[in-house]
Amino acid sequence: MKRNLIVGSTLVCAIALAACADMSASQQSTLSGAGIGTAAGVVVGAVTGEWAWAAAGAAIGAGTGYIVNEQQQRQKAAQQAAFEEGVKAGKQQAQK
Repeated sequence: MKRNLIVGSTLVCAIALAACADMSASQQSTLSGAGIGTAAGVVVGAVTGEWAWAAAGAAIGAGTGYIVNEQQQRQKAAQQAAFEEGVKAGKQQAQK
């Protein structure tokens, strides 16, 4: 029974991750986090015998994936703003 649950969960995660092609970066990150969290939860559930770990792992993984993606987006925006400010300052200095 446990083997079937593990194989089934792994198959579901693989299919879900394969469907990421038409998703935004945020959606991909959230789904990937959920898949990784589910896999970790299934492993813990197999060891402890409590399968609620799979659901908890999925929720924690999805939240973490979303938060990490949002932080990366903020970092990219800050880098782009700093780059544009540097270009602007360089152009002003070149005109002098």
